[in-house]
Amino acid sequence: MDRRFLTIYWRDMLRYVRFRALLFSSLVQPALWLAFFGIAMSSSFDAVSSQIPVAPGILRVGYLTFMCAGVISMTTLFTSLFGGMSLLFDKNWGLLREVMAAPMARSNIVLGMGLSGITKSCIQAVIILLFGLLLGVRFFDGYAPLHTAVAIVGILAFVSVFALGFVFLSAAIALSMESPEGMQGIMTLLTMPIFFASNALYPIEAFPSVLRMVSAVNPLTHMVTGIRYFAIGPEFSAIGRTFTYSAADLMVSFGALCLFAAITFALALYRVRSARVT
Repeated sequence: MDRRFLTIYWRDMLRYVRFRALLFSSLVQPALWLAFFGIAMSSSFDAVSSQIPVAPGILRVGYLTFMCAGVISMTTLFTSLFGGMSLLFDKNWGLLREVMAAPMARSNIVLGMGLSGITKSCIQAVIILLFGLLLGVRFFDGYAPLHTAVAIVGILAFVSVFALGFVFLSAAIALSMESPEGMQGIMTLLTMPIFFASNALYPIEAFPSVLRMVSAVNPLTHMVTGIRYFAIGPEFSAIGRTFTYSAADLMVSFGALCLFAAITFALALYRVRSARVT
């Protein structure tokens, strides 16, 4: 088995660790979002939802718990979408020419970047989970230790596949761009509709029909569904609504993320193989 993609992976991880400002901001920003936005909004939503009765046997969770899955997804989205920026810098600085001239398949470039994206996203997801629990997020409430371990593995599986899809997409875009400013503009343009046209911060049932259709195919919606299923449970009440996720819903969401990752991998592989770097 060709393991030369590990060289690409290790190089990208070293760059991530050595850029202290980038490392610090990527870890602290989602924690601040959860602390300030989550706590501020939860006081308002919880005051209203507490007046709405809940059916017996259904777990009621606060808005902070509800949105924590969205914050994990948001962080993974931002990290993965900007993961291909290193390819653009390498191309502009002439380093990508040396990488592509190395005696290895170009697919190793894509695989190495994908693996580094998974690693960074999982690290950030675990940090947000721990910080959220310190703030009072009711993840794994009433779970046995084994159930908690399985739930964490399930969450990281969803995070990993989601991260793969967007790292591959970011790599394909990076190889098509000429300037970091242009790529940053495209990434910013993508993050807004992907994040807000999802169930990360609020239920999608009240969306207009067009937005509901967009949300149904939005990878972020499927990732949030998976995180809430594993972290909160298949049925719970939040912000005055009852949410029910079946095992079939979970499989559909995971399958949709796998399909998205496969499509973007093919796109990134095509762009890497057809790239001409001078």
